[in-house]
Amino acid sequence: MLSALHIQDFVLIDRADLALGTGLTALTGETGAGKSILLDALGLAVGGRAERGAVRSGATQGIVAATFDVGPKHPVWGILSEIGLESGDEQIILRRVQGKDGRTRAFVNDQPVSVSMLRTVGETLLEIHGQHDGRGFLSATGHRAMLDEFGGLSKLASKVAQEFSKWREFERELETRRRERDSSLREADYLRHVVSTLVDINPQPDEEKRLAEERAAMMAAEKISDDLDSAAAALDEGGVDKNLSVALRNIERASARLTEGFPALTEASLRLDAALNETAEARAVIERAVSEFGIDTNELEKQEERLFLLRGEARKHGVTPDGLSEFLSKAKTALEDLEMGEAAFGDLESAIIKARKEFEKSAASLSVKRKTAAAKLDKSVAAELAPLKLGKASFKTQIITSPNEPTSAGIDAVEFMVATNPGAPAGPLKTIASGGELSRFVLAMKAALAAEENRTVIIFDEVDAGVGGAVADAVGERLARLAQDAQVLVVTHSPQVAARAKAQWRIEKTQAKTKTTTKVAPMDDADRVEEIARMLSGAEVTNEARAAAQKLLGLKPNKPIRKKLAKTG
Repeated sequence: MLSALHIQDFVLIDRADLALGTGLTALTGETGAGKSILLDALGLAVGGRAERGAVRSGATQGIVAATFDVGPKHPVWGILSEIGLESGDEQIILRRVQGKDGRTRAFVNDQPVSVSMLRTVGETLLEIHGQHDGRGFLSATGHRAMLDEFGGLSKLASKVAQEFSKWREFERELETRRRERDSSLREADYLRHVVSTLVDINPQPDEEKRLAEERAAMMAAEKISDDLDSAAAALDEGGVDKNLSVALRNIERASARLTEGFPALTEASLRLDAALNETAEARAVIERAVSEFGIDTNELEKQEERLFLLRGEARKHGVTPDGLSEFLSKAKTALEDLEMGEAAFGDLESAIIKARKEFEKSAASLSVKRKTAAAKLDKSVAAELAPLKLGKASFKTQIITSPNEPTSAGIDAVEFMVATNPGAPAGPLKTIASGGELSRFVLAMKAALAAEENRTVIIFDEVDAGVGGAVADAVGERLARLAQDAQVLVVTHSPQVAARAKAQWRIEKTQAKTKTTTKVAPMDDADRVEEIARMLSGAEVTNEARAAAQKLLGLKPNKPIRKKLAKTG
């Protein structure tokens, strides 16, 4: 329910803080007092269109906030969850701020949202029906859902939608598979060549990196081996060991000719002998190192050829060398799918046939039940028309069944049709009914559909226009009945309708020298007697009118009658 409404600096309202109760609330007042301002403000709060000039003169911005107390099972929570605006309690606050330039900002639970999102949330909480505004009733797109709700068919309709989605998903998958297969057929020879070539090459994951590292190591080892060969060659150049041997023999002959020892020759002889030994040892070590660092040039060439082959194939197929293995795997899969041919689609085609039959069975059942529900709805609405001075009118739920044009909603197109005069052709509600008739048609349908809906707040703007007496009383009775399952607000000039309300507000315009304002205030029983008496008698309120007002309100005759309406504001 709408539990509170805050309006600040909106048109003629400087500030209003209103607490609302359950059931039917009547908004009354003189013509031009500003009842439409209140509805416009509420419409703005739930995502309605912002009008330039709506901000009160002298103010920089206007603010409207509507607080709703919502049960845990209300569908609005699903919408809020989708946009990340979940709340821990059962209260939702919709707020709209409008600047003097006409631009607005929207908030849900004090979190900024787009106006379209505010409207989506607002439409699940509140609906407004004016003389030229039937909202969902005027659009055929909502009629099918209303009929399903009335007939208790929502679960079956949801099942039909799921089966339709499943069927279409299988068809999309088959179509995708066929496109892929057709594409593969055009590339069959190419795929076979690719697979044959890469299978021969047998690329391995991370092979390029490993080969590059091994090639770099082998090239480094080759350079070391060259340096060692040069060192070994240097020892052999000029016959180093031969020269040392010649020098050693000459020194030994010289020593032999001496009769006495000569220490210098002895030392030279020893040193040359040691040098010969060291040179032999050095040559042996170098030869061993050359053997250890020896490079197989054939192996290096093979590594380089493999590396260049992988890189060339990778460039050819537009992948990295290390991605060749995965590319080969995909090519094999594509070739296998191609070679499987039509047999690969058998299971999928069987699934499509089965899903379609399940949908058609459920859709046919839903269609039959919709026709039954439509007859029941037509009868229920018809019972409401005569008391609302629409006895000569007829209402019919038109169902056009098209099995060859299925949708997620089944095989039916649903639209509410009316004829306002006997013998006149029926037509869509929005094109046939006049303003006053439209409001009463909507009320009749709401009365028939009320128990099946989950709306929080319903507002009727002058639904009783152009009627009075028993018809106005019938309007009030239906509004009161509707208010047993939903909170209802009605803007009315009818005392019979106002008297049916559980609560009543008076909307009054006051004028001062410098400004005009609109005030909204709730009324107690005595105030209601005066207001309804005014509605009955006009400018001069008589005691007879007060007595009639008491009777309409069901008050005891001895209840004190206030002579003058209490000040509001």
